[in-house]
Parts: sequence; C-alpha cells; structure tokens
Amino acid sequence: MTTASIPDPEGRTTVARAITLIRSASLSDVAEYAYAATAPPESRLIFLAGACPLNGDGSTAAPGDYAGQAVKAIENMRTALADSGASLEDVISTRVLVASARREDLVAAWQVVRDAFGDHDVPSTLMGVTVLGYDGQLVEIEAVAAVLD
Repeated sequence: MTTASIPDPEGRTTVARAITLIRSASLSDVAEYAYAATAPPESRLIFLAGACPLNGDGSTAAPGDYAGQAVKAIENMRTALADSGASLEDVISTRVLVASARREDLVAAWQVVRDAFGDHDVPSTLMGVTVLGYDGQLVEIEAVAAVLD
C-alpha cells in the first residue's frame, strides 16, 4: 500500500501521502512546481530509472515528436511506479531530459509532464541534453517517489 487511510472528524476516510510539497514566498511564483519536498523518516523511497519512450517491442515511440515521447515516458513511468506500489501522487521530484537546445522543444515535453502531474506539482528540473541512449530518443524522465507502507 502506498498510502494510509485515516478517518477525518466527520468519519470520512482520507488518504495520507508520504510527501509534503514546500512552496516559498521568498521565491518567484512563476515556476510551475514546488521548490522543495520532504518525506517522513518512516517512508520508503523509490528511485526510478529514467522513464524512456519505449514501446513494448523496444522501439522508440513517437519518432521526432517531443510531446508524444513525453506522453509515452509518463505512461512507462506510471507502470514502473505501479509495479513499485506507488503512483504519480507519490513522486517527490523529477528530472526531465530533452535532447534539444531549442527552448520550445523543452517546453513541449515539459507541458506534458506538468499536465500529467496536475496539482501534484513536485520539484522538477528541465534540462536540454545533447543525446539520449536509445535510437531516436528525445525525452527521458527520472523520478524519486516516497510511500508509506
């Protein structure tokens, strides 16, 4: 189990998550993510390998399409998280790698990642890199998650 069920004062069950997102009033509010996150000592950390935009047969999904590859990488990340007993809501930080020097390519991948996380806007780093490991690969997403067992 990635969460603990806790009844609130009115008897409704709520879900306790392991992580706390931290915002800073001293820093710009332009960033679309929290500036820090914490996990309590009793949480189990999950370190994911970079989620790549690979299809089941090992081919690279969405050739030439930054957003399409980000969608596939998020899909593969969700699977790895589920296999680890976690979900996107348990992610504590991400690093998004995009094989491009063009800001618009980085933004295309970032928008997919940002939309996938929604209100769970974890601390993130977006980086342009020279090349990634698989043939035709344009996007890779690293993540760390924390769960309460």
